[in-house]
Amino acid sequence: MINFNHATKYFNTKNGKKYILNDVSLSIKEGKNIAILGKNGAGKTTFLKLLGGVEYLNSGTIKCNKKFSWPMGFSGGFQGSMTGFQNVKFVSRIYGKSEEEIKNIVEFVKEFSDIGDYFYMPFKTYSSGMRGRLSFGLSLAFDFDYLLVDEALSVGDPSFNKKAKDAIFEKVKTSNTILVSHNVSVVREICNVGIFLKDGELKYFENIEEAINCYLNQ
Repeated sequence: MINFNHATKYFNTKNGKKYILNDVSLSIKEGKNIAILGKNGAGKTTFLKLLGGVEYLNSGTIKCNKKFSWPMGFSGGFQGSMTGFQNVKFVSRIYGKSEEEIKNIVEFVKEFSDIGDYFYMPFKTYSSGMRGRLSFGLSLAFDFDYLLVDEALSVGDPSFNKKAKDAIFEKVKTSNTILVSHNVSVVREICNVGIFLKDGELKYFENIEEAINCYLNQ
């Protein structure tokens, strides 16, 4: 179960508090592929970061005994002066991988991200698309109970989009996905339940079509 207990997250702005979650209490069953829907600025990316441990609540708790990936497409955890190669090795060591496992992870990410010589250049020289590719590939190299996907299926050219979507479908066989996407057709293909975020409120739908209708008719 993913349990939200009076979960509250807000940012202080010049117009007051901007709530992402406002005293949300909810339990979501395991084994679901979850779509996170809402208009731009609703807080979908922040919601994923809360699940992935990149952001923290102001109050309340989110509890789950499963392992979450970092949000695919989110590259904030990478060190800019290190190369992609060095970043991949560093993250692999943090996760306790052996030297042989690290070698295999490096080769996989290098091939999957398909950024050529940039793999050996400082991360700060990457375009946003390259950063997303590296993050996406590195997430796929590890086994998580939940993959957090933040619009990563729109990173890069059409051929990479297809490769990324195929990889997600393959991962769904052994893990679940929590997906942020404005592409309704992709949401329908991958997800079977949905969450709609608006003004700090979270609405959960057991039927993905009901979630999509709520999103389209907001």
